[in-house]
Amino acid sequence: MPWMECDRMSQREEFVLLARQDGAKVAELCRRFRISRKTGYKWIGRFGRAGRAALGDASRRPRRSPRRTAPEVEQAALAVRTAHPAWGGRKIRARLLALKAPRVPAASTITEILRRHDRLEEQASAQRGPMQRFERARPNDLWQMDFKGDFGLGDRTRCHPLTVLDDHSRYSIGVRACPDQQYRTVRDELEAMFRIHGLPREILSDNGSPWAVPHDQGAGLTRLTAWLLRLDVRISHGRPYHPQTQGKEERFHRTLKQELLRDQWFDDLAHAQRGFDPWRRMYNHERPHEALGLEVPASRYQPSVRAMPETLPPLEYGPEAERRAVNPVGQVRFQGRRVKASQAFAGECVGLRATACDGVFEILWARFVVGEADLRQAPRGAAASVRFRSLRSLQRTDADPVTDGTL
Repeated sequence: MPWMECDRMSQREEFVLLARQDGAKVAELCRRFRISRKTGYKWIGRFGRAGRAALGDASRRPRRSPRRTAPEVEQAALAVRTAHPAWGGRKIRARLLALKAPRVPAASTITEILRRHDRLEEQASAQRGPMQRFERARPNDLWQMDFKGDFGLGDRTRCHPLTVLDDHSRYSIGVRACPDQQYRTVRDELEAMFRIHGLPREILSDNGSPWAVPHDQGAGLTRLTAWLLRLDVRISHGRPYHPQTQGKEERFHRTLKQELLRDQWFDDLAHAQRGFDPWRRMYNHERPHEALGLEVPASRYQPSVRAMPETLPPLEYGPEAERRAVNPVGQVRFQGRRVKASQAFAGECVGLRATACDGVFEILWARFVVGEADLRQAPRGAAASVRFRSLRSLQRTDADPVTDGTL
């Protein structure tokens, strides 16, 4: 099957850069990108011989010339600064080393070069201080997801940038130009990311729409979180009014603004996406990250082995549970009572499984126990008392842990 016409260049770049990672399984990546192995190896070979320029259908300006005579030290440092106005001495030095520039000076020397040429923002530099960092142990253990603040476009619509970041590697899974922040939009974008990068174990988001609702509305579940749980992807939310819970996403958004959005104007969503794609590639494969010891995020990332299924897994609850269809307002009828499940499950089936306490039943969704229904005090025809579990405390209906790994 040929490459998708939209984003063709970025699709080829994404495929080649993932395929060139140590231990990558090219055949599996070809399947996920929906191309033949012959096509996949063709683009890997072209990239290896001529770099990124060989991936396009028309000639493109190369990012660098390996045979070019090295410029003077100051001019080399200033050139990197010009290309990346938000980078400081440490990042510029790491980039020059990655480019194998001759006579690369110390980071402090580069900082002085920037200062002498009035290229250093002293106030912003002074505000930066040491941070205590936390991260998951492996790629795809946790992805962070959020919307960057929306902005206007030339066609008088607005762009809502959806960003997804791997917690362990800081690898940008996606930066997508969305027309809104609705369920269907987010699900479509996540499906596209899952097909290429596989399924994570967990996704962390804030408490906004479309991934969160008040806790008293069906365990805080939305259609999006119900869909993710059905894929065996846990969802968690940061503490309200504590954006530092998603500190990596907050920092990523600041970088996106400084390095791209602050000085760019886009005509429409397609134009914005054409700006996002090369910047994301640069962020993942070129930009040194201080939290990674000035390595690039791609050096620590591999796609998940948990592939996105072609169809949603069936809702199976086992012989010990009774299935009940959920009506449009999120209720089921069970033993003559009304049990409030969640509108997130409307049109689907939940399971109800007896507990050790007579008259108390677990409410099951996919492979998770989402709450308990207490029928003991409810007369027939009345609503049963329901207690939902928080998303962080959801228990699985089986004892098998989610297995994960990388390609």
